[in-house]
Amino acid sequence: MSTTGHVDTFAAENLPDRALWPVLELAGFEYPERLNCADVLLTEALARGDADRIAIESATERWTYGELAERVNRWAHVLVFDLGLVPGNRVLLRGPNTPMMAAAWLAVVKAGGIAVATMPLLRAKELGEIVEKAQVSHALCDTRLLDELTATQAAHPVLRVIAPFGDPTHPDAVERHMAAAPTDFVACPTAAEDTCLIAFTSGTTGQPKGTMHFHRDVLAICDAFPVSCLRASRDDRFIGSPPLAFTFGLGGLLLFPMRIGATAVLIERPAPDLLLDAIENHGATVCVTSPTAYRAMAARVSGRSLGSLRKCVSAGEALPAPTRDLWRAATGLEIIDGIGSTELLHIFISHTEDTVRPGATGRPIPGYSACILDENGAKLPPGQVGRLAVRGPTGCRYLADERQRAYVVDGWNLTGDAYVEDDDGYFHYQARTDDLIISAGYNIAGPEVEVALLTHPAVAECGVVGVPDEERGHVVKAFVVLRDGHDAGPETATALQDFVKGVIAPYKYPRAIEFVSQLPRTETGKLQRFRLRGG
Repeated sequence: MSTTGHVDTFAAENLPDRALWPVLELAGFEYPERLNCADVLLTEALARGDADRIAIESATERWTYGELAERVNRWAHVLVFDLGLVPGNRVLLRGPNTPMMAAAWLAVVKAGGIAVATMPLLRAKELGEIVEKAQVSHALCDTRLLDELTATQAAHPVLRVIAPFGDPTHPDAVERHMAAAPTDFVACPTAAEDTCLIAFTSGTTGQPKGTMHFHRDVLAICDAFPVSCLRASRDDRFIGSPPLAFTFGLGGLLLFPMRIGATAVLIERPAPDLLLDAIENHGATVCVTSPTAYRAMAARVSGRSLGSLRKCVSAGEALPAPTRDLWRAATGLEIIDGIGSTELLHIFISHTEDTVRPGATGRPIPGYSACILDENGAKLPPGQVGRLAVRGPTGCRYLADERQRAYVVDGWNLTGDAYVEDDDGYFHYQARTDDLIISAGYNIAGPEVEVALLTHPAVAECGVVGVPDEERGHVVKAFVVLRDGHDAGPETATALQDFVKGVIAPYKYPRAIEFVSQLPRTETGKLQRFRLRGG
């Protein structure tokens, strides 16, 4: 591999020892040794003749690929010549899904920086942990979110520069500098194995980790799931709810459409009603969101004109079968389910609309392989529940974190999911490995109980965990959000328990039910079961 294009070598120095990396299966994903992924995405679009095609649009803006390239070049120039960015510096990005946020990510990477995108709702304490962990020197921040970042800078002087964007009237707005910057910029000649982004896990376990991904990884995810399963075209218009700070959103709402010359529709407020409005208003054809959002939207589609929509992608958490059925009944569309992880950057097991198998996530997408391992690392035969192990062209590399040794074992990425493989090679989700509940000697998968509860007409949402019990070790406890018009009392609890006993094996029913007004979720919609357990 060619030498690094980074001057600041912090990332290379804080990668795990190469012996701790997963096995990388690169056949079919070969890229040049010198590679800047942002430059490839932009220059290839222009080379295809897409300069006048719409690259990104929002409620107020529409940028062609040519305009996007110019803005990225201007911003990269400002980063290097006005803000002192050195290749390899880490740059924190903070903002909602807007065209400027997308351009900021591309500019940082084209200039040789390392993008550290953060969720908009993070507070100063959480931002400070990221700044220290990644030794962030620069930040690009939407003016509406400056307060918490300013407080972070006061406590963490390693963060030297904060550049606001989004409001050109702000006296320090990046847009003011961009107006005087040239429209061309020579991309930093980074190596394919130079880190270009550090993505922090979303906190479903309460302990976020920084995952390091290379320029080649960005192109690999664009050439994997979208090609083999999504099969979108350059005439598609992608829309969805995941923040660009979440790798599910970064891929599905920016990188994937750019790779094929399609259009990214970015919306700042992705609540179900607003997402449905935006699908109608923008004629979106590909929707990328979470199971929770699909379930909420299914109840709201009546009377809407969603005829443009043709493909729906779900990831971020397991897709319950009742949610898939609700969405299909409401729209006639089959959801393309997938499992990915921040550690592997995007989806690695999925299916097409034509290869759906009820209850299954799918099969490893071309380029990836998977198996089920027991606690000793031995492969299990079909039909037995164990730990999901994956490898392919991307893989886990934690930033200076001893947990690398637990995630990568014998070259496999251990995702933390319990799965079973059937005789046809389809993988069926059971639970997170720490969500398997052992009660009186029985192994009970919390998500299976959740699926059973969700089929009851009174249940809007639910989360199931194991809680300590002197007699049984643990018992199943369900936290339930009821639909309007249902009483949160003991009679309802008993009715739900009896219902579950009739849907799945009676020993799996929730012996404790607590009615709540809402469930704890991450900003990306993932259920935080550790908080239900009191963690």
